[in-house]
Amino acid sequence: MDSANRPLDLLEETIRQRAGGSGESSYTAKLLAGGVAKIGPKVTEEAAEVVEAASEPGDAGRSHFIYEAGDVLYHLMVLMRWRGVELSEVEAELARRFGQSGLAEKAARKQ
Repeated sequence: MDSANRPLDLLEETIRQRAGGSGESSYTAKLLAGGVAKIGPKVTEEAAEVVEAASEPGDAGRSHFIYEAGDVLYHLMVLMRWRGVELSEVEAELARRFGQSGLAEKAARKQ
């Protein structure tokens, strides 16, 4: 799949395009206009919902989890746009961590 057609890249571009729009016609623009005070609680809410959905049994629970994971990613990416952080920057940070123990990486942050 061409990187320009990856769903997260398309979502990032859609959020970027809607950033300058009206909050009356765009939920994304409304969130961005509200800043962290508006977006932060949505990220927190959606994160809690994805954790709840993770414990639901069967195919319906799995489908619900996928749906809620999409909501978490969307709201996180809106917050990233507000902060001026590109998806590629987060990808670079994750790539930097490859080959390093998660425990070692966490210990290094405390120094």
